[in-house]
Amino acid sequence: SHSIGYDSVGGLAKEIEVLKNAIHLPLHKPKLFSEFGVAPPRGILLHGPPGTGKTMLLRCVANTTDAHILTINGPSIVSKYLGETEATLREIFDEAKLYQPSIIFIDEIDSIAPNRASDDSGEVESRVVATLLTLMDGMGAAGRLVVVAATNRPNNIDPALRRPGRFDQEVEIAIPDVEERIDILMKQFERMSSEKHSLSAEDIKEVAAKTHGYVGADLTALCRESVMK
Repeated sequence: SHSIGYDSVGGLAKEIEVLKNAIHLPLHKPKLFSEFGVAPPRGILLHGPPGTGKTMLLRCVANTTDAHILTINGPSIVSKYLGETEATLREIFDEAKLYQPSIIFIDEIDSIAPNRASDDSGEVESRVVATLLTLMDGMGAAGRLVVVAATNRPNNIDPALRRPGRFDQEVEIAIPDVEERIDILMKQFERMSSEKHSLSAEDIKEVAAKTHGYVGADLTALCRESVMK
């Protein structure tokens, strides 16, 4: 996809602000923390229903942050072979340490690190979770690296990952309210040339008012549907 910046994302102004600060400080102002003798925040967990724009936000961060980016797609890394997922995770963390400042993105983290207490978590999953915990704890106070993870199901990830020093900063990407839906729709219509549609700002507001419960992905689909009509 073409390079997207924060200004092309509708309805997530507050979340973007939180995320920018959470990532920018440990990467670019690590001295701030060492002067106070505390370790910088290391892990940020984005969570919210499907289609609210978590992956899109990750892409924005990647495009606008001056850092080495490593992406892990949860389901695709979960290897059927014992021990391979852990080795892959270790390699990624090693590379992040080598090329600082760096950001590790983990999309759909619940597929890598499910709750070890749940019934469907086997020995392999438990080992992967343990590896991830060890890697996050080993990031130490000095390095300039941050791990950002996204999930639709925050309660399905192992609770040990949500303790201080791990994913201790959580950003909820919720279902948009009417103002945020207006913002998302306006952004969608800005991409179409004005002579192609005859919708006024009032019309767009009316659509936003009628689409209660729609997430960003639904509104995008609605615009696509209208183009096809």
